Amino acid sequence: MASTLRRLRGSAKNEEEIVDSARPNDVSDEKSISRADIDPVYLDDDGEEHYKLPPETAEDFVTEVIHARDDPTLNPWTFRTFFLGIGLASFAAILATIYYFKPQTVVVSTVFLAVISYVLGEAMATFIPRKTWLGRFLNPHPFNSKEHAAIIIMGSAAANAPAAIELLSVQKLFYNEEPSAAVGIFLVFASQCLGYGIAGLLRRTLVYPTKMLFPNNLPMVSLIEALHGEKSQVKKKLRVFYIGFLVLFFYEIIPEFIMPTLVGISIFCLAERDSILFTNLFGGSNGNEGLGIMGLSFDWQYISNPSPLWYPLQTLFNSFVGYVLCVGVFTGVYYGNIWRAQDFPFLSQLLFTGASNGTNFVQYNQTAILNANGEVDPVLLAQEGLPYFAVTFALYILATNLSITATFTHICLWNWDDIKSALDFISLSNIIHLLSPWRWNWRFWTAKDSRSGIADTEDDPHFRLMMQYKDAPDWWYGIVLVICVALGFTMMYLTNSTLPWWAFFVACGLSCICILFFGAQYAMTGYQYNTQPVIQMIGGYLHPGYPKANMFFVVFGYNSVWQGQLLLSDLKFGQYTHLSPRATFTMQIGGTIVGSIFSYILMSSITTNQRDILLSIEGSNIWSGQAPQNYNSQAIAWGGLAKDLFSAGGIYQWVNFAFLIGFTLPVPFWIAHKYFPKMRWDYWNTAIIANFIGLLYVGINSVTMPWFYVGVISQFYMRKYRPNWFIKYNYILSAAMDGGTQVLVFILSFAVFGGAGNPVTFPPYWGNNFNQGNLDYCMLNPYIGS
Repeated sequence: MASTLRRLRGSAKNEEEIVDSARPNDVSDEKSISRADIDPVYLDDDGEEHYKLPPETAEDFVTEVIHARDDPTLNPWTFRTFFLGIGLASFAAILATIYYFKPQTVVVSTVFLAVISYVLGEAMATFIPRKTWLGRFLNPHPFNSKEHAAIIIMGSAAANAPAAIELLSVQKLFYNEEPSAAVGIFLVFASQCLGYGIAGLLRRTLVYPTKMLFPNNLPMVSLIEALHGEKSQVKKKLRVFYIGFLVLFFYEIIPEFIMPTLVGISIFCLAERDSILFTNLFGGSNGNEGLGIMGLSFDWQYISNPSPLWYPLQTLFNSFVGYVLCVGVFTGVYYGNIWRAQDFPFLSQLLFTGASNGTNFVQYNQTAILNANGEVDPVLLAQEGLPYFAVTFALYILATNLSITATFTHICLWNWDDIKSALDFISLSNIIHLLSPWRWNWRFWTAKDSRSGIADTEDDPHFRLMMQYKDAPDWWYGIVLVICVALGFTMMYLTNSTLPWWAFFVACGLSCICILFFGAQYAMTGYQYNTQPVIQMIGGYLHPGYPKANMFFVVFGYNSVWQGQLLLSDLKFGQYTHLSPRATFTMQIGGTIVGSIFSYILMSSITTNQRDILLSIEGSNIWSGQAPQNYNSQAIAWGGLAKDLFSAGGIYQWVNFAFLIGFTLPVPFWIAHKYFPKMRWDYWNTAIIANFIGLLYVGINSVTMPWFYVGVISQFYMRKYRPNWFIKYNYILSAAMDGGTQVLVFILSFAVFGGAGNPVTFPPYWGNNFNQGNLDYCMLNPYIGS
């Protein structure tokens, strides 16, 4: 290979000739040559590839960071795959549901599942003998990369607590309604898979093209390549992974347990510890403390959520612009006392009464405005009055609304050619076909491969390699969609949702639109939007005064979008790992079925046995009802009061007007780029900028600037000036650091954070003032409840 590469470089006049000369005729050959094999400037004596130019485009990343080589003889359809996949899906669903009702939030990460499945898979391959037919059935061959990828997909499909679990727990706790187990499980399954059907039908637009990069997959694919590659070729990558994993595993115990002040360090707060102004601006080590301006954090758990090592530089740039605007807007609006800002906390997600005055924040009594049927009573509302938001939370909603509509305009202006194929179904020819029944092909299961239409135009080597595997046809996803719509519609009535039938279909229609546009944005930028506030607001306007109906509207209007994006990401992950489309489909659906069953069982058990604790304000050190309480509160605010709060003349009318303004945001940049293309106005993504204007409304904000620091070091400095190191090790290091951190946090959650009993605290000293104030020594925010 080395002599071939040197000969090609010596004779070819340009890069295109090198690629054409080296491209194989048969893409199914397991020795297919990728761009990573033919673009290096030279190979040193150890066979190391050295690059001259950094990767810039999506094509560069998918050919240089990961390799387009496939062995079609690797078999993912083994007992080991299903045994470990179902086992880890059950494990992930149980943990995700348990942690939904915990005071300490822990996410079951994909990297964690990947590490565990690799250890278990290798153990089964090593210790199960193959001498008998049973042994060969249980352990037919060494544990391979496609088995590993399939297990990861099945496990991750169940690793999030479904939104329907939130809904069912609220119904049971606050409305004393509990549907049968069958109805509950079918509701969970329908809400989880509705987005799968929609996203699957859009895969030729949102998955197959090279531009749909899904950069979040690159660390995991790099990890699988390293774990299952030829040891002689990947030994350095494995060394980086093991070192990074172990270093972060042992290091994270310091900021997580021994010295939590490392979560956030503020020089300003250390210099001025009795100023609420300094706390609001520079504090950020505790939740809802402050904006964390110029703060430092040394806790990778928070910095890497998500990891800045894989975020594209363009996304980082636009995010930073939005972050700067967020600091300016939050500060200006609060200290300008707009919307009575200074009468309420600087950062909070609660609702407050008009009686609050800056020193006495009175939380809004949401149940006082509901009648016996859980509906907003106008008489009771008039007595209680309308609630107020903390101004930063209102700005977060406003910024979200701006970014939602800006996304539609941005994608249409800049990426119309990339998504227009998804709208071919409304073309005149298709409409004529639908209106001509004698032209229908009733044998839909014999339809041609959906990929054949783009096989001649798509040069992505990973896509070309996938052409040798049978596709999961459109009708598979169509059946999933039809079944989930039918199930969701039926369960909606069986659970006494109070949601009208037409509103259910509006929610499904919103899912279709949002999956197309936000799926494209997610694929190209790596940024995944939270559309829940907007969907809740729309649901509140469509069917005002019905909080319970709003919860159902959110489950099918928002959760479907989130699930659809996860499916698109997993389909791309399957393409990168060369897992057959039918295997990816099977693992995704299988993992979701398992997750739905176990999530419902655990939810039902916990809400029955811990009901009193879950309904209490403080909860206990083991169980907490904060998540269902918050979900119920939001449903009352949006479903019951959206029209009163956000309509023209309402307190927060500009939150609604932001929808209209958002449509116009990308237009000036698009026009400027047409006339001044050299100024790179196309680099500005106003949708992401607008979304980040509401970034700091919640959470630990001391990690924000370190997140940008790490991202710029990786995606700018290392990628531009150390491209060889970046291509080989950046993404495997990201997986290693995330994996080591998440495994350690998982252990600490049970060992010392109270996940399995009473919490254990480290002795107090200057690096651990956890129970004495903010970790960064900023002044505590004054809060007097009543």
